[in-house]
Amino acid sequence: MARVGEVRIVVMGVTGCGKTTVGARLADSLGADFGDADDLHSAEAIAKMSRGEPLTDDDRWPWLDRVGEWLGDRGDAVIACSALTHAYRDRLRAAADGLFFVHLEAPEPALVRRLEERSRTTDHFAGAALLASQFEALEPLQSDEDGLTIDISHADPAQAVDYARQVLA
Repeated sequence: MARVGEVRIVVMGVTGCGKTTVGARLADSLGADFGDADDLHSAEAIAKMSRGEPLTDDDRWPWLDRVGEWLGDRGDAVIACSALTHAYRDRLRAAADGLFFVHLEAPEPALVRRLEERSRTTDHFAGAALLASQFEALEPLQSDEDGLTIDISHADPAQAVDYARQVLA
């Protein structure tokens, strides 16, 4: 098994795909630090998303810089971060070497159901109103990017973690 210190992991995807759940479990299984990029958003960005307004690139750049700094300050690290576009992932790669991306994907209707359930059990600021804009912005991993894609509509979090660990080995 490769040591996670040889690569920093970004668990990415649209809201509701399970980034935090899978990321925390993956970090725990590897003995790595775990962070949730949602915790690094500005108060203004959180207020905007809470109103169902998508963030702009201008909103995201400073946040991505904070995410990159968090990653760059650690050797063994997993962070849950949407990282929707190639340019956003480039920004993270510029701040932290050796990034490996785990893209969690599922069809939009399945994620709408998850987000509706999440809204009944938590007060998370990113709700279903943001999902369409995130799918519109999403650029899947490209051939020049280190990573893998997991269809989480056919895998529970434990299976997603096991698969990611197999690929990292």
